[in-house]
Amino acid sequence: MKKNLLRKLLIGTLAVSTLTVCALTGCGGVSGSDSSDSSSSGESTKFTVGFDAEYPPYGYMDDNGEYTGFDLELAQEVCKLNGWELVKQPISWDNKDNELNSGAINCIWNGFTVNGREDAYTWSDPYVDNSQVVVTAKDSGISKTADLKDKTVGVQAASAALDLLQSEEEGGQKALADTFKGLQEFADYNTAFVELEAGSIDAIAMDIGVAQYQIENRGNGMYIILDEHLNSEKYAIGFKLGNEELRDKVNKSLHDLKDNGIFDELAKKYNLSDMTCLE
Repeated sequence: MKKNLLRKLLIGTLAVSTLTVCALTGCGGVSGSDSSDSSSSGESTKFTVGFDAEYPPYGYMDDNGEYTGFDLELAQEVCKLNGWELVKQPISWDNKDNELNSGAINCIWNGFTVNGREDAYTWSDPYVDNSQVVVTAKDSGISKTADLKDKTVGVQAASAALDLLQSEEEGGQKALADTFKGLQEFADYNTAFVELEAGSIDAIAMDIGVAQYQIENRGNGMYIILDEHLNSEKYAIGFKLGNEELRDKVNKSLHDLKDNGIFDELAKKYNLSDMTCLE
């Protein structure tokens, strides 16, 4: 608990500091039509990625206090190809739109779900095929989604899982959520797992990649993923609506990384090889 608290304090301090600098000097060097080709000018251009720092394996703080993860390493490789300087900007997930629209960040790149948000952002090509799943304690007696009736389910605030459980549209799971005793929102999934272990919630709805990472790294065999998935969805990089020029540059770089094998190497490193979908 103390370690999580210290991480949150550090993340909050860094976020405030960066936003203060942005307000004073202007940030987000890569902006689309105004961005320069650093390979020809010889000048480094900053590429600021907004990410949830409590979202492993896509973005998180490692034991050395460094931000890392599949998405952040991909972003670093994209920057290498373009001669950009990567700026890793941790953000509050429920404030991501304000960060993007204000220009504090150039994109949202952190296990960001396209489904249901198709018209809200300019998207890269999808690169991970993801599903929403339910995690519960092995001895909970919950083996299928119908067993969640009268149970308290945790979910991250402003997440795809929350959107899904509140959606009445085709494929939405509001009808299922209406059977719950309650749907409790958390700022991050680390906190949700603490509450699950404490017994204050009965299950967590979340992305399968994050669920697998959490279960494997907790290493105590306490948790399971229900076989019955809530849905299937895809991850992509979200740019400010209309910023097609920057999207196209990043898209080309992603495919170059796929062609030269680096994309697949990183996917293997983070145990995501079976989930990637970049063609």
